[in-house]
Amino acid sequence: MSGNELCVAVLGAGVAGLTLSAALDRVGVRHEVYEQAPRLTEVGAGIQLAPNAVRVLDRLGLAEHLRTVAVRIDAIVMRRWDDGDTICRQPLGAECERIFGAAYYAVHRADLLAGLTSVLSAVQLGRRCVRAESDVDGAQLVFDDGVVQADVVVGADGIHSIVRDRITPDRPRFSGQTIYRAVVPADRLASRRAQVELFLGPGQHAVVYPVAGGRQFSFAATVPARDWTDESWTASGSVPELLAAYQGWHPDLLEVFAAASTVRRWAVHDRNVIPRWSDGRLTLLGDAAHPMLPFFAQGANQAIEDAAVLARCLAAADDLAAALRGYEAERGPRTERIHRTSRENGRLLHLPDGREQQERDRQMAGGMPLSARAWLYGYDADEAPSYQGSGT
Repeated sequence: MSGNELCVAVLGAGVAGLTLSAALDRVGVRHEVYEQAPRLTEVGAGIQLAPNAVRVLDRLGLAEHLRTVAVRIDAIVMRRWDDGDTICRQPLGAECERIFGAAYYAVHRADLLAGLTSVLSAVQLGRRCVRAESDVDGAQLVFDDGVVQADVVVGADGIHSIVRDRITPDRPRFSGQTIYRAVVPADRLASRRAQVELFLGPGQHAVVYPVAGGRQFSFAATVPARDWTDESWTASGSVPELLAAYQGWHPDLLEVFAAASTVRRWAVHDRNVIPRWSDGRLTLLGDAAHPMLPFFAQGANQAIEDAAVLARCLAAADDLAAALRGYEAERGPRTERIHRTSRENGRLLHLPDGREQQERDRQMAGGMPLSARAWLYGYDADEAPSYQGSGT
């Protein structure tokens, strides 16, 4: 069966599923996207888009959209929690574009989803999936209102993936951290720059950056909480509680928190790496395949990469099993490395003041050339080795 004869069912219309839809449109593979929510909405939150994802989105037709709604980031700055002193500064901006051929952006998640929906086919909303199945003839998504047959089912349905449940019996792992998130109007703040700022302190850290063309700033602030395990993006938090949790931190950060009218609180989970993403005609994408902690700012970026590689593999497929093996072989080692780094950053960013923290800061202050990020930012999902048809 050639790629243009396939029918692919994509479960989930988040960043992963919508990017896959746009990528499948680009290579001419028939597909449908199914989403449980009755409408496509997104809780206010920011996303950092590194060049490895931006070049995929540019090729899918979002270049002008991103230039309009996103903010090109000039630098990533690490600061001390109490006195605000700069630990290190990684320049990005024009140098990043020169080296990697794409910008480093910060964008509101809703703006990214709006851009994706503008370049793809319709999504079937209000479809609640209860089960995924696979046999020698194809795959099925069982909804509460009927069954959908397809040649391939892609689970892009997040950390609690129905499709992943069919492939592996594992469960999410609570990190012990929660994150407070909000977006605040830029005019409520003193002058801030087009940069990602991280404040590092004992047991927790916070990140702040501009979105919505610079009209807003998004923040995410971790707080240890063994008794809070609610993963809902819509669970309410408390601004006074957040300010209390960061008592004594630098005024530049507290100003951002105090500017928030409301905050959301989200318990941070990931899952362990699994040895296979596919079973028969079922496969996984994004957080369904490799949910990772948000401490390396690569979760959405890796989902976008997944989508480009999987679309290319399916378009070239005359042997579906080999195509899915090729996709998995290409993406598995890279996402495992980033998953591991995200967990390690959860420790390094939260070191208590002392000798190990001082050594971390000393190493960070030494800096590294931007080209040292080539393994991460220079990855091209349209050129990476992957399945290209039978016999490869």
